[in-house]
Amino acid sequence: MVTPLKFNRRNKTRNYFVHKSAYIDEGAVIGNDTKIWHFSHIMSGARIGKKCKLGQNVYIGPNVKIGNNVKIQNNVSVYPGVTLEDDVFCGPSTVFTNIINPRSAINRNNEGFFLKTLIKKGASIGANVTIVCGHIIGEYAFIGAGATVTKDVLPYSLVYGNPARHKGWICECGEKLGFNGAKATCQECKKQYRKIKDKVKRIKKA
Repeated sequence: MVTPLKFNRRNKTRNYFVHKSAYIDEGAVIGNDTKIWHFSHIMSGARIGKKCKLGQNVYIGPNVKIGNNVKIQNNVSVYPGVTLEDDVFCGPSTVFTNIINPRSAINRNNEGFFLKTLIKKGASIGANVTIVCGHIIGEYAFIGAGATVTKDVLPYSLVYGNPARHKGWICECGEKLGFNGAKATCQECKKQYRKIKDKVKRIKKA
């Protein structure tokens, strides 16, 4: 459960770090032990959880929700309509969109036009990936560098390419899984998984 502390311009009371070159708008809520680095901008209404790390030149749009322990590398903009759950990793220059049919001459800059994009717990997005809006990236999915995501990505799926395609399965620790029939054991951390049709789930010990 996030216990955020609101930025207070008058007494500077906060339990998180903000570089002096960053801008935090009134009404943004930021969790304890989060770090926000050079030239970043957090808009009013944004909610950022605990122990997050936002690199240089990161933009978090109004009312965007970001979970705990999220790492956002340099030059990433997270626009309204995009939600990042706990433990998500966004590599440098990840691109999120939120409007499917933009036109300069037509004003679609309101929430009624924004398509929702959900990045679920533990997912990793590589450098220079583009996520086309309106899709769900499943738990612990892994998007390879430079990919363009144009559809939903299943939990534990490894995808890459342009457009991104399923190339295998990946463990919560980030190692590739090799299935023997319907079961797989990670060679690195020993977590076990079961595949049922086109879906993979972790086998949790009782």
